[in-house]
Amino acid sequence: MENNLITNTCKVMSNVAVVNEINAIRAQVIANRTSSVVNGIAKAAMIAIAKEKMRSGVCHFVYCKKNGELREAFGTLTPALVEATTTGYGESRERYFTSAYYDCEKGGWRSFRWETIVKVY
Repeated sequence: MENNLITNTCKVMSNVAVVNEINAIRAQVIANRTSSVVNGIAKAAMIAIAKEKMRSGVCHFVYCKKNGELREAFGTLTPALVEATTTGYGESRERYFTSAYYDCEKGGWRSFRWETIVKVY
């Protein structure tokens, strides 16, 4: 029983997002855009988890495009790929309340608005 509790706790802890300045900003922006503080916090946590997964490999997630269509994406932000595919002279997408990722299927950079994230696998 105790071992099972530890295993379940570890699974939960691996999906916890740390509340730091950028996560708080994301939560506030999403809450303002969706008129829901709970929605803002939940989606900010999903983005933090997705970005962490992308930094260490490939993350599978879903967001809603501007036209209302759901987009299933496989994205990455591995340091070697980011260095190889960017010049470093552009502005961060975070400044425009969006998150950028390298789309593994399309072979290019894409971004999504913070409030449109639906699910992270």
